[in-house]
Amino acid sequence: MKNGWPDADTLGGVDLAEKRDYYEVLGLDKSASDDEIKKAFRSLARKHHPDKNQDNPDAERLFKEVQEAYAVLSNPEQRRQYDMFGHDSPGGSPFGPGGFQGVNINLDDLFSGGFDSIFSSMFGGGGQSRSRRGHDVLVKHSVTLEQIFREEEIEFEADLATECDACGGSGAKTPEDVQVCHTCEGQGQVRQQARIGPFVQQVINDCPSCGGQGRTIKNRCRNCKGEGFVEEKQKLRFTIPPGAEDGTRMRMRGKGEPIRGGVNGDLYIQLETEPHPWFERDGPDLIMALPLGYPEMVLGTEVELPHVDGKMMRIVVPPGSKPSETIIVKGRGMARRRARGYGDVTILLKLHVPDKISKSMRGVLDSLREDFGLPIDSIEDAVRNEAKDRRS
Repeated sequence: MKNGWPDADTLGGVDLAEKRDYYEVLGLDKSASDDEIKKAFRSLARKHHPDKNQDNPDAERLFKEVQEAYAVLSNPEQRRQYDMFGHDSPGGSPFGPGGFQGVNINLDDLFSGGFDSIFSSMFGGGGQSRSRRGHDVLVKHSVTLEQIFREEEIEFEADLATECDACGGSGAKTPEDVQVCHTCEGQGQVRQQARIGPFVQQVINDCPSCGGQGRTIKNRCRNCKGEGFVEEKQKLRFTIPPGAEDGTRMRMRGKGEPIRGGVNGDLYIQLETEPHPWFERDGPDLIMALPLGYPEMVLGTEVELPHVDGKMMRIVVPPGSKPSETIIVKGRGMARRRARGYGDVTILLKLHVPDKISKSMRGVLDSLREDFGLPIDSIEDAVRNEAKDRRS
C-alpha cells in the first residue's frame, strides 16, 4: 500500500490472482455483443441476488462479482482497457481506491425492467419512478350452495371509497387552493445522486413534500378533509364463476382505493359459502350422510331429497345394505372449474338407532334376537370378516 492506494497486485483488497475473468463470470467469450452481456447479467443477477438466496452464504459475493463484471464490460472504454490488460489495468481499479462496492438493486427491479435505469444512471443517465397506485380492497360476500350451482348474478352494497363530490377529488376547498409543489416544481419526483468510484448514480424518488403528487393544498376540503375521496355505499354486481368454491376471489380493476395523481387500486370480492343443511363439499363433489332404520337397510328403500339444482334427487338403497357403505349419484354434484361436466354426490349410509324405545318394542326386539342377533361366540369371526370385506 502506497499513498493510500492498493499495491499493483491488489485492487480494493482483492488479490488479482484470485479475481475471475469477467467474461468467465458472465459465461461469455470476448466476442460477446452488448446485448449478450446485458442478457447474461440479468440472468445471473436474478440467480445470485441475496434476497432470493438467503440460505446461501456465497450469494452476496457472487452477486457483487456479477455486478462488477457487468460494470466494466458494459462500458466501451473500460472493456477495451480490460481486453488489453486484464485486471492489471494501468492506473489501478476503475472504481477508485476502494474498489467496486456494488450497486443496490432490488429483486423487483430485475424482474420488472427497472434494471436498465439503475445502471444507466451509474453512467449519468436518468430513470423513471413507478406510477403511484391506490391500495387494493377486499370485500367478503356470503352465498349459498344453490347460488353457486346456478352461477347467479349477485348484486349487493358495500362501503367503498369514491371521489369527493365537493372538491371533485382534488382535496382542496377551492381550485385556487391547489398549488404547485415548490420542492419538486410540480414533477412529483426528486433526483438524488450518489458517487460510486468515478461514476454517479442517480436515484429518483417521490417528493417528500407532496408525496409524489406534484402539488400541495393550501386549504383542505372540509367534506373529505383533504383526502379527495369519501366512503359511500356503492352497488356491486358480479356473476359467480362456474365451479366457484369457498374463498374464491374475483377482481374488479380500478374499483379499489383511489389516489390523487395515480391509478386506483383493484377491488377483490371473496365468496364465503353458507353451510348447507346436509351437504358438505369436496371440490366438485358433494357428500352427505343418510340415516336409515334397520328394516330399510335389510329390505331396501327409495328416498327423495330436494337438491341444489332445484330438482328432487332420488336415492335408491339396495336390499342388504350395511352402515358405512356409500351410494354414488353420478353427475349431480357441482360444476368442475377447469373441465366440463359436474361432480358426483356421495351418500354415506348410517344406521339410525332410536334414543328411547317402549316396553312393547323391547319385547318385539327380544323375540327377534334369535333370528337377527349375533351369538356372542361368533363375534370374533364377525370382526375378522368385516375387516376382510372392508380391506377388499
